Amino acid sequence: MDKLLIEGGNPLHGEVAISGAKNAALPLLCAALLTAEPLTLTNVPDLNDIGTMLKLLAQMGVKVHRNSDSDSVTLDAATLDNPVAPYELVKTMRAAILVLGPLVARCGEARVSLPGGCAIGARPVDQHIKGLQAMGAEVTVEHGYVHAKAARLQGARLFTDLVTVTGTENLMMAACLGDGETVIENAAREPEVVDLANCLNAMGARIAGAGSDVIRIQGVAQLHGAQYRIMPDRIETGTYLCAAAAAGGKIRLTGTSAGYLDVVIDKLVDAGCVVEATRDAISLSAPQRLNSMSIRTAPYPAFPTDMQAQFMAINAVASGTAVIRETIFENRFMHAVELIRLGADIKIDGNTAFVTGVDKLEGATVMATDLRASASLVVAGLVAEGETLIERIYHLDRGYERLDQKLTALGARVRRVK
Repeated sequence: MDKLLIEGGNPLHGEVAISGAKNAALPLLCAALLTAEPLTLTNVPDLNDIGTMLKLLAQMGVKVHRNSDSDSVTLDAATLDNPVAPYELVKTMRAAILVLGPLVARCGEARVSLPGGCAIGARPVDQHIKGLQAMGAEVTVEHGYVHAKAARLQGARLFTDLVTVTGTENLMMAACLGDGETVIENAAREPEVVDLANCLNAMGARIAGAGSDVIRIQGVAQLHGAQYRIMPDRIETGTYLCAAAAAGGKIRLTGTSAGYLDVVIDKLVDAGCVVEATRDAISLSAPQRLNSMSIRTAPYPAFPTDMQAQFMAINAVASGTAVIRETIFENRFMHAVELIRLGADIKIDGNTAFVTGVDKLEGATVMATDLRASASLVVAGLVAEGETLIERIYHLDRGYERLDQKLTALGARVRRVK
């Protein structure tokens, strides 16, 4: 199993291109299930989760063509002869639940294993189930599988008890082929939801309001094929900005936009960084010493939970004490223990972490516990004295394309070891 060895203390300098967004690509791949015509997606990141999703779609009968010389994938779901998502493919990736809505809408039936993914807390799928039931589906959960049936889904008013990104995406896709109008209230507002809606509209869907908390979908009889470019990964963008803020130096990120990251960039400016943004690039210059900044995670457009761990890492070497409140997931401070192994001063009280900056971190062997926790250990390792060895980096490979190569291009001393 691969590990990541980081020799800290090198400031980052140079330019690196940001990949397509994992959290946008996964639902967009599932959107191919809604049409019998080919869907071609570009800017598809080369990640383990993407590979898993393509395997899942292929075993359902989707013809998958992945261009090895580019970042494009063409999916042809003209024949769907196995509307089942087995546990073996779902257990490592929670996003697999996103096949549920499209399969019921197009095939009239689906059997989807209850999902796995990162161990960051309970992420129930009850909102997905309640929404499909309100649209007329018969849904049962038995032997670890969600089994849903509907001759044709009916338009309905759906109100989610809590803001759920995958729930919003699943129900939005399902409603595209429904009979009549579906209204999703308390919908997630994330840019990835907007990206999915834009692609679905390009396929002939009639969706309005994506990006607000009320989305209206007028059902159509069928969707057609399309070609669509996936948005840049805002979490990858934020992670590299944090890496440069902690390690020092100046970097430029291309193929991305500051428009998705207003609150993150505001916090980095508060920390003393100089950030400059153009239409498709962001530059960051780090200060001599960061100022600590408190954060509170909440649904978009507030501070993203997927950036919480990285900000804990940079607060660990900032001047002062920061208060970090995690309001999305109840088990998302597992990286704190590993950061403490590197010398960080962190105290946890329930869903709140108190991080007092120290003069230096020291390299040690640490273990990645989930995707974004892995990223926080990389950020800390870049600034720690000596060598940091990160184990279980398969988590990183789920969400960061060629992380070691990109960091090396910026001057970091990073390499994979067996």
